[in-house]
This record gives sequence, C-alpha cells and structure tokens, in this order.
Amino acid sequence: MATMLNKRVTGAFGKQAPVRSARVAAVRPSRSSVRVAATAAPQEAEGFKVMRDGIKVAADETLLTPRFYTTDFDEMERLFSTELNKNMDMEEFEAMLNEFKLDYNQRHFVRNETFKEAAEKITGPTRKIFIEFLERSCTAEFSGFLLYKELGRRLKATNPVVAEIFTLMSRDEARHAGFLNKAMSDFNLALDLGFLTKNRKYTFFKPKFIFYATYLSEKIGYWRYISIYRHLQRNPDNQLYPLFEYFENWCQDENRHGDFFTAVLKARPEMVNDWAAKLWSRFFCLSVYITMYLNDHQRDAFYSSLGLNTTQFNQHVIIETNKSTERIFPAVPDVENPEFFRRMDLLVKYNAQLVKIGGMNLPAPIKAVMKAPILERMVAEVFQVFIMTPKDTGSYDFEANKTALVY
Repeated sequence: MATMLNKRVTGAFGKQAPVRSARVAAVRPSRSSVRVAATAAPQEAEGFKVMRDGIKVAADETLLTPRFYTTDFDEMERLFSTELNKNMDMEEFEAMLNEFKLDYNQRHFVRNETFKEAAEKITGPTRKIFIEFLERSCTAEFSGFLLYKELGRRLKATNPVVAEIFTLMSRDEARHAGFLNKAMSDFNLALDLGFLTKNRKYTFFKPKFIFYATYLSEKIGYWRYISIYRHLQRNPDNQLYPLFEYFENWCQDENRHGDFFTAVLKARPEMVNDWAAKLWSRFFCLSVYITMYLNDHQRDAFYSSLGLNTTQFNQHVIIETNKSTERIFPAVPDVENPEFFRRMDLLVKYNAQLVKIGGMNLPAPIKAVMKAPILERMVAEVFQVFIMTPKDTGSYDFEANKTALVY
C-alpha cells in the first residue's frame, strides 16, 4: 500500500501526489436495512461513531452535506397531468421510457472478492477519507431514490409514462446506493438507510426548483464519475479500490437521468423562458458548483490518494457540466472567465479558515465572533460571482427562428 501511494503519476487532472406544505413520503426500508434504536449509545469504529456494531452514525448535516428533498406532489400531478395539459408532447417521454426499460446496467453492479481485499489494504487517514467518500455518495444516491420513488407513485394516475420513468430512475438510484453501502461494509461500516429515511431532515423545493437541482445533480455526477474513471484508466497504479472500475457504465445512468429532466423542462417551457428563470438557473448552477468546489477542496486528501489534482479536477467537471447545462438552461455562469475561478479559490481559502476555527477548543460564542468577518467576505465573494456577466443560453428547440442560428 505504501509503495502504491508513493508512485508519481501525471494525467489530465493528475499531480505528483501521495497516493413544509408538502407531505414527505415514507419509504419502506429494504430487507438489508438494520433497525436501530435512536437512543443507542454511540461507540467508535474506524474512527467514526457507530449506532451499533457495523452501523455508522450518519454524518452531521451542514450546508455542504447531501440533502433529502421533498416537494409539492399535488403541483407535480398538475404539471404532468395529460388531462390538464393536452398539448404536452409525450413522444420524447415514451422514447425515454423504452430506453429505461432496457436497463442497460441490470447485471453491471456485481461485486467480486477484490473489493474486500482492496479495502483491507487501505489504512490510516486514507481509509477514513474513503469511508467519508462512500457515505456521502451513498447518501446522495439514496436521496434520489426516495424522491423518484414517491414521484413514481404519485404520478401513476395523471401520467403513467412519466410515473414509470421516475420509478425506473428510482430503481437505478437504489442500485447505486446499495452498491455504495455494501462497499462501506468492506471497511466494516454501513449506513442504516431505513433509519436515515425516517430521521433525516427533508428540504422542501417547489417542483421547478426540483427540476433545476436534480438536473444539475445528475449531470455533474456524470462528469465526476467519467472523469475519475478516465483518469484511473490512464493511471492504473492509483486504482486503490475496484469501485471506480464500475464508473464508466454507472455514469451513463446519471446521464440518462439528466436527459430526462431536459425533456421535462422542454415540456414545460414556461420554466426556462423568462427573466426569473434566468436568475434561478444561475443561482442553482452556482449553488451546485460552489458546494462541490468547497466540499472537494476540504477533502483534498481523497483526490490526492487517487493521483488527482483537486483544483484541476473540479474546474474540469464544472466547465463540462456548464457546457451540458447551456443546452437547456436560459442562462449559466461564465465559468471560463478567469475571474470566476479566482473568486472560487478565494472561497476555498475562506472556508479553510472557517474549518480551522471550528476545530479550535474555544466556546461557541467566541468561535461565532471569529467566523463572522470571514462569512461576510464569503457572502461578498458569492455575490460578486453571481453578478458577473452570464452566458445567455438555452435549447435550440425554443428558438423561433432556427435558421438564424449558426453552430
């Protein structure tokens, strides 16, 4: 293991590095979930608190952690109702449903003995950051499962085609979450997803914002997975754990999910064709990009263990996600303006200062006073990024004079 981590590697992103108005749906826990009493006394395992043997206490929720979402399901029913929206073009949805039914990855997520063997060789700080990565990824995928499954249930009567697509997407997300949770068990820990379902806080978004957020989540997930996969194919010595070998096919699920939300926004053009939509599009892009940029730089050791340069990797993912997003969102940040990443790097610097203060052995009020000026500077930087001149974009399908467009 030590030999592997000290290899010098270089790739596209490489560096020389050591290697509440709506109802929240109740989802029945899978048979593999372990029921745990909320009052169980926390213990320690692998440096983390556990609820009981092998079951990790979920990480604390913060502004940067993956969230569970809920929405106005009644409004969702109205938006997709084929009775209320007789002009809704269902042709693209029907074609997508046929593709989802093919279930390209039905036999893809099959483990082998190399998983446990590889996990046992990962030790020390690298082991801890791997567990954190698996937990965050599992929580994000499981969040998608919960939302999509409830949408599939609620839309059956009003739009059976779209309802089935949501159900099949929930199938994909459940498969991903289960695969990641099983990977955590290679490190002698796992999440109780049933317990998490009932005890996690749910963030409410209106349907329009759910579409923006989930589109970006799926597309940025695609670019993250495929970029890591390609980097490790070029640098196999940094393939510390076989999970990453599954990312090529896995990321296609994310891409298909993102394409579905593109079709949703095309079917509801009022969500992307006015000045408010431009503001909200930029807001959600920046929210997702900033969250990823700060999160990943806070966990630079994980990406270094894979031979990745965290900054180069993040900038590549944001630029490519932004290019994808230009095809449907009416406006996006100009991420290729050098000023954009200069300010993003300042946010990383300020966030590191906040983390350092948070770790000090001081009373909470004193920490709050120390953090206040830094938070003020962060808010100012985010505002400056938001008011930068954006790129006017959008779908070709919405253009009245298509012959005037040149590509």
